[in-house]
Amino acid sequence: MSGEQQLSGPDLSQGVSLAEIPGGGLLGHAGGEPVLLVRVGDEVFAIAAHCTHYGGPLAEGLLVGDTVRCPWHHACFSLRSGEPLRAPALNPVACYRVERQGDRVTVREKLPPAQPQTPLPAALSSSSPATPARPAGGLAAAGVAASGLPESVVIVGAGAAGNAAAQRLRRDGYAGPITMIGADDSPPYDRPNISKDYLAGNAPEEWIPLHPRELYDERRIELRLGERVTAIDPRLRTVTLAGGATLGWGALLLATGAAPVRLQLPGGDLPHVHYLRTLADSRAIIARVDELRAAAPTTAAPRAVVLGGSFIGLEVAASLRARQLDVTVVDRGPVPLARAMGHEIGSFVRALHEEHGVAFRLGQQAAAIDPEAVTLAGGERLPAGLVVIGVGVRPALQLAEAAGLAVDHGVLVDEYLQTSAPGIYAAGDIARWPDPHTGERLRVEHWVVAERQGQTAAANILGRRESFAAAPFFWSQHYDVQISYVGHAPAAGVAVRVAGSLAARDAAVVFSAGGQVRAVATVFRDRLSLEAELALERGDQAALQALTAALGE
Repeated sequence: MSGEQQLSGPDLSQGVSLAEIPGGGLLGHAGGEPVLLVRVGDEVFAIAAHCTHYGGPLAEGLLVGDTVRCPWHHACFSLRSGEPLRAPALNPVACYRVERQGDRVTVREKLPPAQPQTPLPAALSSSSPATPARPAGGLAAAGVAASGLPESVVIVGAGAAGNAAAQRLRRDGYAGPITMIGADDSPPYDRPNISKDYLAGNAPEEWIPLHPRELYDERRIELRLGERVTAIDPRLRTVTLAGGATLGWGALLLATGAAPVRLQLPGGDLPHVHYLRTLADSRAIIARVDELRAAAPTTAAPRAVVLGGSFIGLEVAASLRARQLDVTVVDRGPVPLARAMGHEIGSFVRALHEEHGVAFRLGQQAAAIDPEAVTLAGGERLPAGLVVIGVGVRPALQLAEAAGLAVDHGVLVDEYLQTSAPGIYAAGDIARWPDPHTGERLRVEHWVVAERQGQTAAANILGRRESFAAAPFFWSQHYDVQISYVGHAPAAGVAVRVAGSLAARDAAVVFSAGGQVRAVATVFRDRLSLEAELALERGDQAALQALTAALGE
């Protein structure tokens, strides 16, 4: 998803001295491609210089041990194998052979992709996509093979968490059947993009799938799309589909995500009223824009009203402005995004949108929608040929509740993301986990968190006992400005300090509570965001205090 990569720095195929490799690595090129050369102790590694997620420059990232983190969206790669260790990158970066003679280092040919880290018993391999239903009793009934690994894995949900889990299962060498069941008709796709560049018309269709469809066939991951699971039986270890079919499982991952909150308004079901959660939703909005543009006089811009100053609502507003619609955002609060990111950032985002021609009606709400306008509670009519509603989402907990799993504002999981039922895990928007950094149970609706939880759940399905300890991270894009946010600040009792200038688009916003730094948001300070993430993960408040104290005002 990046443009043409320019070559810079030395030709590493001609060799450089060890003294020329700085602590942050050396950006150069070999074989006509950008390459990052990194020295870790007595070892030297060479990898492709751009992240496989959106093409972020790894030379501007953060080196942590024998890994590198991308500055744009915090993906993490192994310098040894190129493997993507942490989302949002799901594909490896290329590695190159490094030759050393004395103190001179030369980058040679590109190496073949790394094989699965830990090959698991081939006996688990099966052409069957899932274990058939069977009566309880005995080892086989428990869904566990003699190796101690699950006979099969069923993933309910084909979004961020489900896809990341399936990919890690294969990357870690699991050879048993994997079945992903998703209500969406589309294979796993880049959901953040459907409200950003794709909706704006800047990202082509081929950018949207997370993987080519054939990759799932190659990795023997069965996709059952456009299907719904209607029931889970933790005792028999089965799931029942809407058509009545029943599948058995050795391990089950619930990754059912969330659904948009739907407003009960007169006219809320009119055909020009849309919600945005799926790729099909984004396509429907684009189609409506095309209809309006075809019908409108050349001198008149089509008009749209966005109900809700949420992340989705404001990203939709920016995308519709990119398509040259007149856009008005209606929100009940006095400052958009204030609950999620504070008044300072909320006010900055509002001003940013106003610079691009978006109008706001704040402290107001819609009373009714008709084919030509949205009527506000105060009586004002806003002409609109398109209405998009983005007032939040609710986690899809129905399956978990009906199955008797422990639920409290989310599916309760332990540090390994296992639910109250053995063999059943939960990840993504529905999971409420014990956060080691705050001592609280958290449930967040961030894409990167969902993917990382899917990866951790997969590791624990294989018995690796990995705690989920990542600091929550998300980004929000508004025109050419990205806001990165790492950590989690409580809803109340937070002190907010702005360092730098939000108006100048060069700032860090520090959120503190109880004398501790809880979260850091940045605008064009990518390195700081990475350093804050690392300190939060390590629980290193001294490093966080020093990092943020050095920012000044």
